[in-house]
Amino acid sequence: MSQSLTEALPLTLAQAFARNFLGQSPGWYKLTIIGFLVTNPVLLDAAGPHVTGWALVLEFIFTLAMALKCYPLQPGGLLLLEATVIGLTSPEQVYHEALQNFPVILLLMFMVAGIYFLRDLLLLIFTRLLLGVHSKSQLALLFCSVSAILSAFLDALTVTAVIITVAGGFYAVYHRAVSGKRYAHEHDHDHDHDHDHDHDHDHDHDHDHDHSDDTSVDGDHKIDLEQFRAFLRSLMMHGAIGTALGGVMTLVGEPQNLLIGHIMGWRFSEFFLQMAPVTIPVFTVGLVSCVVLERCGWFGYGAALPSAVRQILEEFEASEHARRGQLEIAVLIVQALAALLLVLALGLQLAEVGLIGLAVIILATAFNGIIEEHRLGHAFEEALPFTALLVVFFGVVAVIHQQHLFTPILHWALAFQGSLQQVVFFLASGLLSMISDNVFVATIYIDEIKAAFDAGQLSAEQFNHLAVAINTGTNIPSIATPNGQAAFLFLLTSTLAPLIRLSYGRMLWMALPYTIVLGTTALASAWVFI
Repeated sequence: MSQSLTEALPLTLAQAFARNFLGQSPGWYKLTIIGFLVTNPVLLDAAGPHVTGWALVLEFIFTLAMALKCYPLQPGGLLLLEATVIGLTSPEQVYHEALQNFPVILLLMFMVAGIYFLRDLLLLIFTRLLLGVHSKSQLALLFCSVSAILSAFLDALTVTAVIITVAGGFYAVYHRAVSGKRYAHEHDHDHDHDHDHDHDHDHDHDHDHDHSDDTSVDGDHKIDLEQFRAFLRSLMMHGAIGTALGGVMTLVGEPQNLLIGHIMGWRFSEFFLQMAPVTIPVFTVGLVSCVVLERCGWFGYGAALPSAVRQILEEFEASEHARRGQLEIAVLIVQALAALLLVLALGLQLAEVGLIGLAVIILATAFNGIIEEHRLGHAFEEALPFTALLVVFFGVVAVIHQQHLFTPILHWALAFQGSLQQVVFFLASGLLSMISDNVFVATIYIDEIKAAFDAGQLSAEQFNHLAVAINTGTNIPSIATPNGQAAFLFLLTSTLAPLIRLSYGRMLWMALPYTIVLGTTALASAWVFI
């Protein structure tokens, strides 16, 4: 019986429920999630909460790995709801974990939307940069190093949001052009002379355009499109790795850095100097690896910008320049001032990152005439699904915490002595950060070694060395998987990832050489220098 005839037959209520469950995801995927949900209570009775807790963690990682089949919020959320019902965690513990990470939630709600309102300026700057630098290895090095420098003083998620916005803008311009659409208004200006709805109409038209649909792209352009996707994938991964290279260096680079610095009593300069014996070699080797991967074309890197794509981007830039009047220039000036405020406020830590993002939204919209509610809504579409997913992730972390899943590994690491103890802590915290949240791992580990130090089990020198090992261990090996760092998870679950075919498995493969080289360098540096 043909599929169309089958679909024409009336459904039973059971078939309707089966079809609606997890929507268009494959049947095998639906059955797998149902299998998890059925197995967990049985496993809890048979093997206890510790084993079931580890099973739940692995099941949640599976939902992340299959993010392109089904957004992880729904299956992961079902697993968390079940874990709460069967007692692996409690609503109070989930709330506690979410509350502890409220600054990250606030950041996602407002900072990502704030970056959205700076997209005109960002696309202008990076288009000129992309068209001005013809060497792919130089461009990759630039993306990696700039991301690292920014992440050392700003926030990795903010930097990731910037490069996602930029790459999404490039992709949208080209895809619309080769799909027979206008590209001039893809770079939408939310302003006009009399504030009528012409630009709103353009924006809605662009927003409705399906950039993942290649049916209207002809054969010649499809080859260029695939190469362009590979080009953007490599730039995004270099940029994401850069956020880790810079984020590990300074007190403000990552959330766990602030926590570790506070417990150790290290100010900005002292934190940098304490970490430098490990972070400087890692940063140097990271930049060298970036160039080598691009020139050798290994692990999915090396794709150049196709000449046809470059031509379309050049035409787009020329078109934008030609239509740029006084109103458009005024918009760019406001966005530049808002971006300057963003950098200064983040660098000087004038407020929580999310509140700074809210300030950017207010300034960039108020002074550019974006005052209708429906013109604000699109800015929040990228971040809020991920915010919900992150709260589910914190719920899984609550299971890890409540069932003490990492405690045996921690006690095992404390049993070692001297330099070997530093190496074991680096490896243990790194491996656990690959499967869990690196902030959570760092929080547990630094609290435990602080307790051991207070109890007289560690000398002050060894306490310092272990703090360095934990900070570098949670920041560097965690690049191996998308769930290791929030910035990587944000990239995987962004709307850009399916457009450029950046799946969980592909991120693992492209991060592998960096993980091996940077992890080995950090481990050797920790052994030799601290």
